Amino acid sequence: MNPRQFLQATTAVLVLCASQAYADPMADAKAVVDKYATPVTKWDGPTTGPKAQAGKTIVVLAGDLKNGGILGVSNGVEEAAKAIGWQVKVLDGAGSIGGRTAAFGQAMALQPAGIIIDGFDAVEQGPALEQAKAAKIPLVAWHAGPTIGPDEKNGLFANVSTDAMEVSKAAADWAFVDAKGKPGVIIFTDSTYAIAIAKADKMKQEIERLGGKVLEYVDTPIAETSQRMPQLTTSLLQKYGDSWTHSLAINDLYFDFMGPSLASAGKGGTDAPINVAAGDGSQSAYERIRAGQYQKVTVAEPLNLQGWQLVDELNRAFSGEKWSGYLSPLHVVTADNIQSDGGPKNTFDPDNGYKDEYKKIWGK
Repeated sequence: MNPRQFLQATTAVLVLCASQAYADPMADAKAVVDKYATPVTKWDGPTTGPKAQAGKTIVVLAGDLKNGGILGVSNGVEEAAKAIGWQVKVLDGAGSIGGRTAAFGQAMALQPAGIIIDGFDAVEQGPALEQAKAAKIPLVAWHAGPTIGPDEKNGLFANVSTDAMEVSKAAADWAFVDAKGKPGVIIFTDSTYAIAIAKADKMKQEIERLGGKVLEYVDTPIAETSQRMPQLTTSLLQKYGDSWTHSLAINDLYFDFMGPSLASAGKGGTDAPINVAAGDGSQSAYERIRAGQYQKVTVAEPLNLQGWQLVDELNRAFSGEKWSGYLSPLHVVTADNIQSDGGPKNTFDPDNGYKDEYKKIWGK
C-alpha cells in the first residue's frame, strides 16, 4: 500500500472518530498531557530473550542524518552494538530517494548479517527489500511505516516506534489546552511517508473533535525544510496573522528553520504561533524549549532506547525467535519538566534502567 492509498484507507476511520465529541474537551485534553508529562522511571520492556549472537556485522541505513531523530536512533544502535559485541556501519541516505537507494546498494555489497532501516518508508525501497529477503538478511526498522512490530508484507522482522497516534494526540491536546480551548492551528507534514500522513491526520482530527480550528494542512518535504520553511513561514504569517496560534508538525525538523522568519516578523521566542512537535525530541528542539526560542513542546521518543531495542530485535531475528512486542514510551517535554528523563543531555533518555535490562538479556 503506498502512502496515498494508506491515506484514503484511514480517512473513513478518522471521519467516524471525529463524530465522537468529547464530553469535557478541556479536562480530557489535560488528562492526556498530564499522563505523558510525568517522568518514565519503570522498565516495562522485555526481561527475557536470546543471549547475544556473537560476531555479527550490521548496517544502519539512515534516511537522513541531518534529521535529529534519525541521528539519535543511529547513535543508540552504535552504543548498543558495542555492548552486545557487534560491528556496525552507518550509511547516510542524505535525505533523498536516490541517496537511500545508493546506500541500500552499498549495504547489500557489504553482505551484513542484518540491516536496520532508520527513518524512511520501507515501501520506497521495495526492490532492495526484496533483494535483502532473497539473501535471507534480517531487516528491522525505525519509523518505516504505520505498522508497529512485524511487517511481513515489507519483509520487516519488526518496525520500532512509540504509538504514533498517541504522540499526535498528545501534541494536539497540549495545543488545545495552551490555547484555552481556542487554537488556530497549522499542521505540517510530508506525504512522502505514510506514517507522516497518519500522524498529521490524527492531529487534525483531534483538534477538530476537541473544538479547535485547523487553519491549514501544509504538505512540504522534510528533506527540504531548510529551503522551504523560511519563506513558507513568512507567507503563512501574512495569510493568517494572529489567528495562527499554534503550529503542529510531525517532527521537530520543521521548526529548525522557522525562527529567523518569526523574528523578522517581530515575534518573540515565546509568542504565537507556538510550535509543538509530534516527535522526535531532537537536541535542537530541547535547546529551543530550554531557551524559550520558537518551540514550547516536543512529544519526544526515547531515541537512544529505541536504538538499543533495534539491536535486541535483530538479535531475536538471528536467533529465530519472535519480536519482543515492546512499545517504547513517549514524553511530553516542556520548559517545566525538561530537566527530567535525560533533559540535561538534551534528549528523552528515561531513567528506567533499559541498558542494564538489555545487557542482562544478552548475557553481557
